[in-house]
Amino acid sequence: MTRPQANSPAPATSAPHSPSRSAQTVTRTNRWTATAERPKRVSVTVYAPDPVLHVGIVHQLRQRPEIELVDEGSAHSAQVSLVTVDTVDDETSALLNRLRHEPATRTGLVVGTFESGDALQRAIDSGVAAVLRRAEADQDRLLGLVLAIANGEGVLPGDLLAKLLSHVGSLQRSALDPRAASLSTLTPREAEMLRLVAEGLDTAEIARKTAYSERTVKNVLHEVITRLQLRNRAHAVGYALRNGLI
Repeated sequence: MTRPQANSPAPATSAPHSPSRSAQTVTRTNRWTATAERPKRVSVTVYAPDPVLHVGIVHQLRQRPEIELVDEGSAHSAQVSLVTVDTVDDETSALLNRLRHEPATRTGLVVGTFESGDALQRAIDSGVAAVLRRAEADQDRLLGLVLAIANGEGVLPGDLLAKLLSHVGSLQRSALDPRAASLSTLTPREAEMLRLVAEGLDTAEIARKTAYSERTVKNVLHEVITRLQLRNRAHAVGYALRNGLI
């Protein structure tokens, strides 16, 4: 007689697969890494009195994923204020001074030309952190300028740096020599008349050349000599030549 066989155990049912703790950690780490590697955009407001300049700069920056353009209505929150002008005039200086008091922003200047070292000095004194010439303002240089400003860096072309240092040196010499300070305020008419004296012209000839009266010529030259504490016209011409004014 055959014994009944015992029921064989039912096959084990595998539990639903769940990722291991290490796999979960790797997943989270990868997610965090991807987030960390995503570049943070720099917010920029563009200022330009000329609408054509404004459109040109905005068009170049808008194409870069690193840049977030902010209109002037929300400019107080922009990390970078980018001012684009032909030259630094009184209106530009007023704008730069206003931006200097915005705590959240640093200012960059894209400029056609600086007419003098004094204009460059005024821009720096007004809080400009970086300068780029308009002729060199292609998309890559604009981006480099903006990123440098956002990183707290300063940018100044080499020749403009040389001009700034020369101007600062001139101001230091003026502080040491009161007459040099007076020279720095020589008017165009005074400089022109001193040049004519240097060329050997007398009072009557200078009057004809400049269309002023002889009395005016004498008064102008006397004012220069007195203000600079010099002895005579020859002394004034020599002093002006040594200081590079004529």
